[in-house]
Amino acid sequence: MGGCIGISRSHSGAVGNSSGLVTRPVSGSQHNKNSRLAHETIRWKSDVPLTEGQLRSKRDEFWDTAPAFEGKKEIWDALRAAALAAEQRDYEMAQAILDGAGVFVPNGYITDCYDQLGHRYQVPIYCLSYPINIVKEDGRDSPAIESEPVEAGMETILKLRLSHNCSDVKLAVYSKDSISMCKKKLQSQEGIESSRQRWFFGGKLLGDKLHVEEAKIPPGYIVQVIVNMENPGLSPLSSKKAL
Repeated sequence: MGGCIGISRSHSGAVGNSSGLVTRPVSGSQHNKNSRLAHETIRWKSDVPLTEGQLRSKRDEFWDTAPAFEGKKEIWDALRAAALAAEQRDYEMAQAILDGAGVFVPNGYITDCYDQLGHRYQVPIYCLSYPINIVKEDGRDSPAIESEPVEAGMETILKLRLSHNCSDVKLAVYSKDSISMCKKKLQSQEGIESSRQRWFFGGKLLGDKLHVEEAKIPPGYIVQVIVNMENPGLSPLSSKKAL
């Protein structure tokens, strides 16, 4: 995606690039030099305008296949979590995820980084921010996998921490509910579209097909819910915290 490579800083602090993947040559042992994650949004334009659904599908395809590339799956998982946090401008959380995984970002951007063994990881721009020419899709239903009728299993209470306001909420689900079904329950309870939610536990993304019992979440432990606030169609959220 994109036709040229080049980074430019605007007066607003944003980073501009029309390429779908940023690459920066790193010489010698520079991969061992860690920089703080830049608190900037990468601005770019797609050569072929994408709808939000197409962009989400493109992102999911990359992250689902990234572990097959060189490098470690746990590092790719950490990069995915950090990218989502950074997109929500929660740079502290993104930095903590990178530090916990031992990821070095010599140039301050997840687009080009290294693990402790010096393996290089490159993340395309479209996984980090929306293009400036994104095609809005008003009223589009969530692309999440439709729930299948299954035995409910045992009822359990999940404690969720919402990224947009750091509030904690409790959600009643069943052990055999898929994460996709849980997202829809959270949508009904808090007004957050399921397509705007990304769930993480223990630094790992919880996929839509995963069942609650398979996630092995101990009672009382917190599931992080990254909420995409920039997309249209987000309903007003309840600001009250769970007791």
